[in-house]
Amino acid sequence: MSMDRQGPLKGLRIVEMEGIGPPPFAAMLLSDMGAEVIRIARIADSGLGIDRPDELDLPARGRQSLAMDLKNPQAVECLLDLIASADGLIEGFRPGVMERLGLGPDICLGRNPRLIYGRLTGWGQDGPMAPRAGHDVNYLAITGLLDMIGREREPPTIPANFLADYAGGSLMMVIGMLAALLHAKSTGQGQIIDSAMVDGAALLATAMAGFRAAGMHDGPRGTNLLDGGLPQYSVYECADGKYLSVGALERKFQLILLEGLGLCDEDAPLQGSKEDRQRARRAIGQRIRQRSRDEWITHFEGKDACVAPVLTFEEATRHSHNQARGTFVDIGGVTQPAPAPRFSATPLAMPVPPERPGASGRAVLEAWGIDADRIKALVEAGAVLDGERPGK
Repeated sequence: MSMDRQGPLKGLRIVEMEGIGPPPFAAMLLSDMGAEVIRIARIADSGLGIDRPDELDLPARGRQSLAMDLKNPQAVECLLDLIASADGLIEGFRPGVMERLGLGPDICLGRNPRLIYGRLTGWGQDGPMAPRAGHDVNYLAITGLLDMIGREREPPTIPANFLADYAGGSLMMVIGMLAALLHAKSTGQGQIIDSAMVDGAALLATAMAGFRAAGMHDGPRGTNLLDGGLPQYSVYECADGKYLSVGALERKFQLILLEGLGLCDEDAPLQGSKEDRQRARRAIGQRIRQRSRDEWITHFEGKDACVAPVLTFEEATRHSHNQARGTFVDIGGVTQPAPAPRFSATPLAMPVPPERPGASGRAVLEAWGIDADRIKALVEAGAVLDGERPGK
């Protein structure tokens, strides 16, 4: 597969151990920004629990894959040679797995003292829960975030797996790896990154901790400033059963919102008591239910009322603003989010579609300095696949 490496991270080499969820998304972000990332896949289908064709494993876009049998000492030795010429490594196994494979940080940093060894897990590398299984909802649960999300007097709402997995996990790993790479560039010293989703998810609540300390966000979920407790910061159903988001927190925007709805402070008192706010919510809700979602969007066009339609993913890809910015792109016939952010001096290339695990085995080994005779021996020994593994 031909890779057009562009972006601020061009020239960076990263080894990614095949996994699901946050580690591949972190590797995708680095790859989108120009890094050369190779995915180390298992020889056999990993059985990672995602029943999806390989070509629709979108977080695997933009990189080549090498399938290895890491129970074979020749494969481990070969991988250590690849790691010796890498800038970073990302793995998401439970603590101790890489050590049992002979690929722990002590061994890898012994081969490559400049290596940034990224360990991305849910619970972290230590602590009483470190060895246990878990998923996004569990990490949100013990950090207090899950308790904050949802309607009043209803169970917490699960926000898909955006917060702990991807914001608290993948993004924190990328930030940590880039910071450590800067340190390695100036000092020659590599290091280990322990990126735990519980730590990252908790960090996302820093501003909220300040709100709570100030008494601004200390009520039950669904009753506070930013969780739907205010009528001017909420979601309302329209006449067609679709929804309109309202985010008019500041007074100047509230006045524009009320004017656009044909209401006034007397009709919808946004600044008063809890009972006043409940009356305002009823008034706003009744007015919004009089028109369809798209009629309201047309009505508020060009006005700073802080309203926006609640779109499905398919609708979002067709929205005029997203189309103007190219927020979504077609890669290999699949519509998906485009690389971000935007760089003025080092623009990003369009990623190539995900490839089947192992598809670039020989090409990767050759590009990373493994000679032809050794590649032949590795293939004959079953240590690596010369081509893609059987899959979905």
